[in-house]
Amino acid sequence: MNKNRPVNLDISTIKLPAAALVSILHRISGVVLFAVVALLLCMLDASLESEQGFQEVADTFNSVPAKLILWVALAALIYHLIAGVRHLLMDVGIGESLDGGRRGAVTVLVLSVILILLAGVLIW
Repeated sequence: MNKNRPVNLDISTIKLPAAALVSILHRISGVVLFAVVALLLCMLDASLESEQGFQEVADTFNSVPAKLILWVALAALIYHLIAGVRHLLMDVGIGESLDGGRRGAVTVLVLSVILILLAGVLIW
């Protein structure tokens, strides 16, 4: 083993390929979804308790922080879904090549950005 190899420990200078970025973001979106589901379940429980609870939850969704949380939850769901479909397509043999992986990763990123922006427009 060559011990004289250059070692780059500054992560801000590392250029990740699109497929690596999609993979990392897919994991992050999964963690965000896991965290947001607990919050959304609590809100569902409160809304099903009584008419007053429902009205409080409905009023909460009119605030800017609640809309932001909802948008983040939808963004994570949209991204996780699209990246998951990409993984399923790769499991059946579509886009397994190096070039196909790059094109699939860029497609996931572009489609996700478009749909996340559209979700933001619909929420606001």
